[in-house]
Amino acid sequence: MQSITVKTSVDSYPVIVGHNVKQEIPNVLKKLSPSKVLIVTDSSIDSLYGGDIFSLVSNEWETSKYVIPSGEASKSFEMFYELHTFALEKELDRKSVIIAFGGGVVGDLTGFVAATFMRGIPFIQVPTTLLAHDSAVGGKVAINHPEGKNMIGAFYQPKAVIYDTLYLQSLPESEMRSGFAEVIKHSLIRSESLYHYLISEIKLIDDITEQHLQRMILEGIQIKADVVSKDEKELGLRAILNYGHTLGHAVEAEAGYGKLSHGDSVAIGMLFATWLSNKKLNANLPYEELKAWFKGIGFPINIPESHSTEQLINKMKKDKKTKSKQITMILLKSIGITTEEKFSDDELYSLLTEWRMKERSGILD
Repeated sequence: MQSITVKTSVDSYPVIVGHNVKQEIPNVLKKLSPSKVLIVTDSSIDSLYGGDIFSLVSNEWETSKYVIPSGEASKSFEMFYELHTFALEKELDRKSVIIAFGGGVVGDLTGFVAATFMRGIPFIQVPTTLLAHDSAVGGKVAINHPEGKNMIGAFYQPKAVIYDTLYLQSLPESEMRSGFAEVIKHSLIRSESLYHYLISEIKLIDDITEQHLQRMILEGIQIKADVVSKDEKELGLRAILNYGHTLGHAVEAEAGYGKLSHGDSVAIGMLFATWLSNKKLNANLPYEELKAWFKGIGFPINIPESHSTEQLINKMKKDKKTKSKQITMILLKSIGITTEEKFSDDELYSLLTEWRMKERSGILD
């Protein structure tokens, strides 16, 4: 078991990582002295581990459980409203605690419910996916809108993150791949040594061992914790965590939430951002190496033909980081060193069109 402390402007909280660390949940709850506990999970996790957390908690605290449908579509206003209704029916109060037991969808939705129920009650993150090593840390909670991902939300920190690697054993390859995209992102923006470790050790998703998981989760969380502690509400430095996400979110939204995974969409976004870094900044990033690696792992390396560049630009313009009608992109000067560049929609349209045409025709830069 290892623990990392995330420091925020008003508080700090532990991220506990390891094998069978779910046993720490009652210890965290004792410090919070909850009046009641609500566990929120999804149908996939409930079918596999539904009784795990409930049995740990219900002997000591009055506990309810709410199961949402699996998938990105559950990050909706309708599900947000349903959870509030359930919490009110169970008579939760300001001393109650909500536990988010699942992947990024469960964590984002549950955290936003916790942030808004009675103007904010405590919640604990218990992630069950590799992708959630990113989303469970940092306090960004939200639901989706048809016009954009995570457009309705808040900055609201959990009281603890309990990351039990036991739950990752049942992940399908597509879910593991989706989470691995965020691990790669952390290496590109902050750690050249982690990038070289990943690209040399992991050629296929099946190559990921327990030892690999421990290192990538801990280093990824440490990178994010360091960034979040310096910029809790994304006013500056924290924007570097969006590498690959400006286009990635647009691709994901254009496909329809749940049709193309978050990680696959971000992988496409990272390839474009890497190509753009070389073109715009004259960086010397290993674009072809990265593309070949992504292809071998199983990431898509092209935007779907059905996605029009115009529609993607329109969605990118609605990104939360867009200011004064200029689209902000995080780019790389080199692996581990980021910068921020602004583009007009016309300029970015031209660059995105050029990249897509070159990738279709197989032209190398």
